[in-house]
Amino acid sequence: MSEENVPALPEDRQGPGEAREVLDVRQGLFHASTTSDVSGYNDMTWYVEMPQGSRPPYGGWYDDAVERLRAGVADPAAAIRKVLIDRGEITLFIAREHIAEVARVLRDDPMLRFEWCSSVSGVHYPTDRGAELHAVYHLLSMTHNRRIRLEVSCPDADPHIPSVVATYPTADWHERETYDFFGIVFDGHPALTRIEMPDDWPGHPQRKDYPLGGIPIEFHGATNSPVHERRDYNS
Repeated sequence: MSEENVPALPEDRQGPGEAREVLDVRQGLFHASTTSDVSGYNDMTWYVEMPQGSRPPYGGWYDDAVERLRAGVADPAAAIRKVLIDRGEITLFIAREHIAEVARVLRDDPMLRFEWCSSVSGVHYPTDRGAELHAVYHLLSMTHNRRIRLEVSCPDADPHIPSVVATYPTADWHERETYDFFGIVFDGHPALTRIEMPDDWPGHPQRKDYPLGGIPIEFHGATNSPVHERRDYNS
């Protein structure tokens, strides 16, 4: 939507010079688009948006960690797109071409020492144009008892992100699962194949554009059809 139609955030929630990144605008309590909203809240507007970056100082150990990471990568302005502090947790939004370098610095720098990648998960934002697919990495420093989160995005038309398996071997199965369910291709992964769905399964089931329902299931002589074939609410 156009920037002039989006209300400004309170001053204490605004990042340094950032505009609001609104992905969608929904109306009413149930956000119904094909039927009338009978909730009485049809004038309510909800803006679906990506969070703005936080302003330094971030507080606690976050400032030293971010500065240490900036000093360790070759091009910090290009590698670290923004820093978000929310609910006492830190998330670094990293450009996809720099994720492997950032992972190595976070693991190897003695002042950072994030030795373990506990998970890699996918997120699908269909209305985030040019960045529809996101991969989220959860890292733990056992040395310093700290946690950090990295988030990397890529377009649906080019769903490629460099693998971090060479740095974090524990990411092997997690990257495979994210590929399986969301279709993100982790370049450099040693064996990027499906891990839960059959090899010939069409599509990626956790994407929001994947059809609701499943495959017909037969039991006790009856057939249970996919959800989207059971009932028509438009007739």
